[in-house]
Amino acid sequence: MAQIDIITELESQIKRVDTESLDISFNELFDMYTSDELNITPDYQRLFRWSEGARSRFIESLLLQMPVPPIYVIETEESKYELIDGLQRFSSYLHLRGELEAQHFDPPINKGDFLKLSECDIVDSLNGLTWNDLPTILQIKLKRTFIRVQVVKKTSDNVFKYHMFKRLNTGGELLSDQQVRNCTIRLLSAEFNDYIILLSSEPNFKNCISNISEKQTFEAFDQELVLRFFALKNYRGNFKHDVADFLTEYMEKVSATEIKFNYDENRTCFEKTFSILNQAWGDKIFGRLNSNNNDLQSNFGIYHFESITLGIQCIVNKIDASDPQHIEKIKSAILTIKQNEEFKKQTTGGGKNSKGQLQARIAISEQYFNQIQF
Repeated sequence: MAQIDIITELESQIKRVDTESLDISFNELFDMYTSDELNITPDYQRLFRWSEGARSRFIESLLLQMPVPPIYVIETEESKYELIDGLQRFSSYLHLRGELEAQHFDPPINKGDFLKLSECDIVDSLNGLTWNDLPTILQIKLKRTFIRVQVVKKTSDNVFKYHMFKRLNTGGELLSDQQVRNCTIRLLSAEFNDYIILLSSEPNFKNCISNISEKQTFEAFDQELVLRFFALKNYRGNFKHDVADFLTEYMEKVSATEIKFNYDENRTCFEKTFSILNQAWGDKIFGRLNSNNNDLQSNFGIYHFESITLGIQCIVNKIDASDPQHIEKIKSAILTIKQNEEFKKQTTGGGKNSKGQLQARIAISEQYFNQIQF
């Protein structure tokens, strides 16, 4: 590519974004937050992870007038701001002021709970103090401390906003793939994101996957499983090897309407699938065989999830979910599938994310499901 072409392409992309830099005091940011002019979306807010020591040392840094990185916000159509980077820092200040709501902590942090400073390693005398214990002069100093705020204006292109957020928030090891998707892809469109979150609370689905760990639930793995179901059902031909990239690509394309997605039809299919599977084996549906090979364990296997949920699609329209005889046949077929030696091979151990192995374990399920006579 000629140099002039590179320069032209760069300049055309630069025109898609409109930004400005502001120096705003923490007190002004605090007032904007309490008056709903600065929003932290619930999905994003759950990513706040800093320990009390880390929060305290940030406050200590502000009092020592140490430089701190800027925070990034997006201007909405109503001229409000949405925080897209700087969550750990701003939430630490909110906790100091007793304005933080973080139910995902153990114990939960509620509004009215004030951060007690701890592990400050430069000014030891700060340790043990809360906002109300600080001398007035230090309270004023914190309120008047300025931080650089990079504003992505509402006139900026939505796709550019999305890529900006994605690049700002994919370097942190504390964010799961689905948590990043929930925050970033919402900038393209919230419809598919909200749809996935809604279906992750469907009772039959919740019971079927109830053996995932507490950590996985916190990291939105339940929502990723909903996404995985639709991506593999509707877009499997495009899967190569990296599951995370495949799921992100599918969610991006649906959200950007590059892929047509019938919300009603897919929801009906999802709900029927998990109604059938929940009736058949409940929370054991994605578990391994017991040693006697005649019952299932109460655990969760991702390869079992993929092969069973996708394999049953070949007959799902033939199944009457209200007919006990149909459910009993499905229950028996699933046990037979899991007793198959090749199925055990394709669903045991790690490193089985190749396209061929995925197709193989789904094909085994399809083979047995197709043998059912209704």
